[in-house]
Amino acid sequence: MRYLELTLPSIAENLALDEALLDEAQASDVREETLRIWQAHSPFVVLGRSSRVEDEVDQDCTAEQSVPIFRRVSGGATVVAGPGCMFYALVLSLEQRPHLRMLDVAHQFVMGSLQSALKSLLPQLEFDGTCDLVVSGRKVSGNSVRLVRDWMLYHGTLLLDMDLTLAERLLKHPPREPEYRGGRSHADFLANSQIPYPAVVAAMRNQWQADSQVGPIPESRIESLVRNKYSQDAWNLSR
Repeated sequence: MRYLELTLPSIAENLALDEALLDEAQASDVREETLRIWQAHSPFVVLGRSSRVEDEVDQDCTAEQSVPIFRRVSGGATVVAGPGCMFYALVLSLEQRPHLRMLDVAHQFVMGSLQSALKSLLPQLEFDGTCDLVVSGRKVSGNSVRLVRDWMLYHGTLLLDMDLTLAERLLKHPPREPEYRGGRSHADFLANSQIPYPAVVAAMRNQWQADSQVGPIPESRIESLVRNKYSQDAWNLSR
């Protein structure tokens, strides 16, 4: 598997890079899968592809605090990120792994792999809900999926030591929630894993045998996605 640890200057560029890696995999003859890791350096909100901004985001608060709102290409609920939140993305071949076309199998496979990667660092880590990782019933990782014909983008977050009050301030209570949440507020539902970032990176690279480096990133595709999608209210605030 190829490895890319890269945080681009803007949030829009980072969201675009995940999608561009998926597009590149589908368009090329290269069959090598990819693990990418990046970090949040400032607060922002990311809606799921079908999320409704008015249902999930306190827009008065985001405006007051100058926190930008984006929309990702994958599904799932809205999240808030900031320093202390790391992101990962897996671009996986559905030709090599046809069983992953069944989403419940895909969730079990990737979440199980993440649990295995991190078990020595966080033994109490468990898989709950559709695609959450939790510690003592509190969520430390949320994840989502985007499929194209022959490839899957499976990406998500891992809370390391983020300011969790961001979620309480910027997000409304979600209109949909996993059963294990039990109606809890963001403050009572989220938790930091407190794992050092370098240790997480090393564990994930080892788990996925991500040894080769990604070559030049698809810059023209990133620029196009930023210009036409991720910088546009027509996309970010479309619902």
